[in-house]
Amino acid sequence: MTTTTTSWKDVPTTTIDVGGTTYAYRELGSGTGVPVVFLHHLMAVLDDWDPAIIEGIAAHHRVIAFDNRGVGATESTVPPTVEAMGSDAIAFIRALGHEKVDLFGFSLGGGVAQMVALQAPELVRRMILAGTGPRGGGGIERIAVITAIAYVKAALTFSDARNFLFFPRTGEGKRAATEYFRRLGARTSDRDRKIRLQARIGQLKAIRRAGLSDPDDLSVITAPVLVTNGDHDVMVASSHSADLARRLPNATLKIYPRSGHGGIFQHHTTFVPDAVAFLAGE
Repeated sequence: MTTTTTSWKDVPTTTIDVGGTTYAYRELGSGTGVPVVFLHHLMAVLDDWDPAIIEGIAAHHRVIAFDNRGVGATESTVPPTVEAMGSDAIAFIRALGHEKVDLFGFSLGGGVAQMVALQAPELVRRMILAGTGPRGGGGIERIAVITAIAYVKAALTFSDARNFLFFPRTGEGKRAATEYFRRLGARTSDRDRKIRLQARIGQLKAIRRAGLSDPDDLSVITAPVLVTNGDHDVMVASSHSADLARRLPNATLKIYPRSGHGGIFQHHTTFVPDAVAFLAGE
């Protein structure tokens, strides 16, 4: 499907059957080249993608964002491993008829993107991996505890946990968080189904298992990769992103200042041009 809609808040939600499972997805942009497939973060659904980033990249490329198995409006249950999430993403991409894609993976989505590139290297042209690290890189298994603490703080302050997980508690960080949530709230109709508790628990278990697993041989991934993070990420330390970039033979590392896990959202006016230039091979 190709759409002429230019706004993420208005693009329709579509479904496709993949091996008996109905997947929900949205497409934006009318580019005829290699599409960019977005893989979202822990506990996220389609409505959690920042419109500033989606629309910025869709101005140059066809963008596809989807709920993986068991997430949001997509049927079934969350797979027990990140590898299986990658297999599901591959099946979804192929069901749409694509033989080559660019991948944009944020946080958990970055881990899924790595699995796609390892399992189906012929499918991947370029990758952007934001706020993520390598499997077995150390410390990633702590995400469940960090997330739980953030949710307690959110409950006590009647706010969203991403205020504490994605943005530093500085004046600049708090302003960036306010703007981020304002952009997320722009879509008021045809919103995605909220993620279920079972899916949240399943994702956390898969992340913990990945954190405790042996590292992958990322040297076999030859596609160009842009690795990004904030310099004060409490979920996936920027040192893990730097480690990820070192393990990839064709990677570029970009660390955004005074920002956290949501550094690409806080610095979207810089990140979008960086991403577009990278996808163009510049």
